[in-house]
Amino acid sequence: MPTSPVLELRKIEKAYFGTRVLKGVELSLHAGEIHALLGENGAGKSTLMNVLFGMPVIRETGGFSGEVLLEGKPVSIRSPKEAMKLGIGMVHQEFMLIPGFEVHENIKLNREPLLGLPVRRVLGRSLDLLDIARMRRESRESLARIKLEVSERALVADLPVGHMQFVEIAREVDKGDVRVLVFDEPTAVLTESEAETLLGVMRDLADRGIAILFITHRLDEVMSAADTVTILRDGELVSCSRKDETSIPEIAERMVGRDVSTEARTGAGHAPSADHEPILIVEDLRVEMPGEEVRGVDFTVEKGEILGIGGLAGQGKIGIANGIMGLAPATGRVAVAGEELRLNSPKDALGRGLAFVSEDRRGVGLLLDESVEMNIAIPAIEIHGRFLRAPFLGPFAPVDRGGVRRHAKEAIADLDIRTTGPTQVVRRLSGGNQQKVCLARALVLEPRLLLVSEPTRGIDVGAKELILDRLRKLNREHGLTILMTSSELGELRSLCHRVAIISEGRIAGILTPDDPDVQYGLLMSGGTL
Repeated sequence: MPTSPVLELRKIEKAYFGTRVLKGVELSLHAGEIHALLGENGAGKSTLMNVLFGMPVIRETGGFSGEVLLEGKPVSIRSPKEAMKLGIGMVHQEFMLIPGFEVHENIKLNREPLLGLPVRRVLGRSLDLLDIARMRRESRESLARIKLEVSERALVADLPVGHMQFVEIAREVDKGDVRVLVFDEPTAVLTESEAETLLGVMRDLADRGIAILFITHRLDEVMSAADTVTILRDGELVSCSRKDETSIPEIAERMVGRDVSTEARTGAGHAPSADHEPILIVEDLRVEMPGEEVRGVDFTVEKGEILGIGGLAGQGKIGIANGIMGLAPATGRVAVAGEELRLNSPKDALGRGLAFVSEDRRGVGLLLDESVEMNIAIPAIEIHGRFLRAPFLGPFAPVDRGGVRRHAKEAIADLDIRTTGPTQVVRRLSGGNQQKVCLARALVLEPRLLLVSEPTRGIDVGAKELILDRLRKLNREHGLTILMTSSELGELRSLCHRVAIISEGRIAGILTPDDPDVQYGLLMSGGTL
C-alpha cells in the first residue's frame, strides 16, 4: 500500500449553533484501501462526510476548520459537484435515485452521452440528442462489473430495495474517474447473501486502486472486508488501527464507551400462551407490493409469541406486515383476537390494537418536519383521542401540550433518544434516533400486537442493542406479541420463538432458533426440508 494517502482530513472541527460536533478529527485514506469509519449514530460520521462533500449545510452554518487534502494538495470543496469533479463519489444510505426513470437513465443522470448533430455548428448543443444506445451499453457494463443481473431498461420503482442499492453503486462505478468512493451503510438494505456479494464488489474496486471509505454498523463486515478501522465517539477520534490489531468486542466497546455483548442471545424470554391462544390468524394473504409481492401465505401468531419473518430481498417478507397494516394492496383473510380485520385500511388495523414500526422510517414512519414530541403523540391523538383536553369536541379538541411533552420526555429517557429536547425536529436526528422515535410512536398506542419491520436497519451497535433489548423486555415483562421482519437471521434467532422463512412470496418453512444453519440456508435458497 502506498505511503502517501490519496485523501487526508486534518484536524477537522465543526460546530452547529455553539455545539461542537467534530473535535479535531483526522483520517487518512490510501489507494486500494478499504477503510471502515465506525461510531454510534450521532458520533459525527455524517457531519464529517458533509465536510468532505461540500454539502451546503456546512457552509450555511458557518463552515468548518481544518484541511482536506487530495493527493497531498489542499482542496476547497464547496459543493457535491466539485467533489465529484475531484473524483470523490458516494453511495448514499438514503437512495438518490429517480423511481420513475429506468436503470440506465439513473446511472447516466447528468452525464448523458450525446449524438453530435451537424446543425450544432450553427445552433450549438441545444439540439443534440441523447445517445441512448451508448447509455444502455455502458450501463450494462457497469452492472456486470458489480455482478447485478438486472436489465438496464428496468424501471427503478419496480426493483427490490436491495437492487436499488446496487444501482447506486453502478452509477458511481460508471463514472470511471472515481478515486475515492464512500459507502454509507451500503448493506443496510441487503440480505446476508447480497451483502457478501457487495463486499466482494468493494474488494474488486479496491484491487483496481480505488480508495474506499466504508461506513457501517455491521461489525462482522468490518472484520471481513476492511483493512483499517477508525472509530469516532461524540465527535472525537477514539482510535485508528489495522483490522488485525483489533476485535469485534473491542470495537464495540470503543464505539459506545462501555462493554457491549455482541453475541446473539438465543430465544425470547416470554413463553407464548400455554393454551396456544391465537392472536393473529392469516389465511391466503396476497400483497401487491412492488419488489416484495406476497403470493398466498398462511400462519398463526400465538398470544405472547415473537414470530420472526425472514428471507432474501425481493422474496416477499417485507410485504407481509405492509399488507396486514393496509399500506399495500392486499387480499385474503386476517383475524385479530377472533375479529376479522378489514384489509387495505390502516385505520382499522390501528383501531384493532395493531401498531407498526415500518422499514421505511423516513417515508412512512415519521413526520420529518414535526417535533419529536408530536411524532410520538400524533398516533394516539388520532386513534384513541389521547392527549386531548376535550375529546368530545372531536377534531376541534385542543391538544394537551403539557401531557404530550411529559410523555415525550419519558419516552426520550426510556429509549435513550439522543436529542436536544422534545421540540427538536425529527429530520435533524440521526438514523438510529429516528428509529427510536418510530418505536416510541408505536408504543404510545399500547398495542396488543406490534409489527416491526427491519427494526435495526442502518443503526449503530449501541442503538441496535437498546432496541432489541427493549423488544425483549416488552415481550418478557408485558407479554406483548410481536411479528418481526428482518434481513438479519442472527437477529431473528436471538429474539424470536419461531422464524418463518419466505421464498418466492410463500412460506418455505417455519423453524426454531435452535434449528441448524443448514436448514435456514436451504429454505432461503428455495429448497425444502
